[in-house]
Amino acid sequence: MRRSCGARLTPLFGGVVTCVAALVFSGSAVIGSVSDSRSSATHAPARQQYAAIAFDYLVLFNPDSVVAAVERVFPGKGRVMTDLWRTRQFDYAWLRSMADRYVGFSELTENALDYAARAVQVDLTPSRKRQLMDAYLQLTPWPDTAGALHRLRESNVRVITLANFSPSMLRANAEHAGLTTLFDALISTDRNHTYKPDPRAYQLGVDHLRLPKQDIVFAAFGGWDAAGAKSFGYPTVWVNRFNQPAEELGFRPDRTVTNLEGLLDFVLNSGPLDRPVAQPSR
Repeated sequence: MRRSCGARLTPLFGGVVTCVAALVFSGSAVIGSVSDSRSSATHAPARQQYAAIAFDYLVLFNPDSVVAAVERVFPGKGRVMTDLWRTRQFDYAWLRSMADRYVGFSELTENALDYAARAVQVDLTPSRKRQLMDAYLQLTPWPDTAGALHRLRESNVRVITLANFSPSMLRANAEHAGLTTLFDALISTDRNHTYKPDPRAYQLGVDHLRLPKQDIVFAAFGGWDAAGAKSFGYPTVWVNRFNQPAEELGFRPDRTVTNLEGLLDFVLNSGPLDRPVAQPSR
C-alpha cells in the first residue's frame, strides 16, 4: 500500500485531522452509470435489484444519540464533548492505520473519550466513563431504519454491515434495537484489523457475500467513506443525513440521498442497466 502524510481528510463532525492516509484510494476500480447499448428501445430488459447491501452502521444508528448521555453526565458539555469525542474516534482510526498500530474500535473509542474529557476539562471518573461508553452500545436507530431493513428483507436483498465498530458494539446495538434478525451478518473491520477507508476493509464485504463488488451497494454515512467505497469499486450511495458538503477526495458516490427511501430506490430499482464505468470526479 502507498501511504502519504501530506493528504488531509475533513473529519465528519468538525475538528482537524492532522495527517491521514491518501493510500486508501489507490488502485481500485470505480463505478458510475452507463446504459446497456445492446438493448433495443422496444425490448429493453427489466432492471433488476442489486443482490446485497453493505451498511456503515451510522446510516442505521444516530450518533447524536450520544449527546444526551454526555449531557446527563456533564451538564452543558453534551454537544461540544460529543463532537470532540467523535472527531477523535475517526482521527485515531486513520492515524493508527497509517502507523500500523491497530487497536479495536472499543479501545479506540475509550482513548478518544479520555482525550475529549481532558479537552473540556471535566472529571472523568471510572463510573462516568462506563456510563458514556455504554452510550455507544445503545445508539438510537434512525426513524426509517427498521422499515427499510424489513423492506430489504422482503425483497430478498442480503443485508450486512461493514463498519469500523467492534463486533461487540455492532451486536449490542442491534440487540438493543431489536434488529438482529434483519441482518445476514454484522461485519466489523476488526475481522482483518483494518479501518475504512483502507481497501482491505471494503474487501471484507466481497469475501463474506461471495459476490462481485458490482452487485453489492455500499451505504455510507460519511463523505470520506463514500469516496473510499467508490474508489474500491462498490456502487455507492451516500446517505448524507447531516447535509454535509461533498468531500474533495477524487471520487463521488453514484447517488447522494438524505434518508433511506432514496437508498431503497437505488438498491431495488437501479440494476444492471445502471451499472458502472470507471469515472473519478474532477
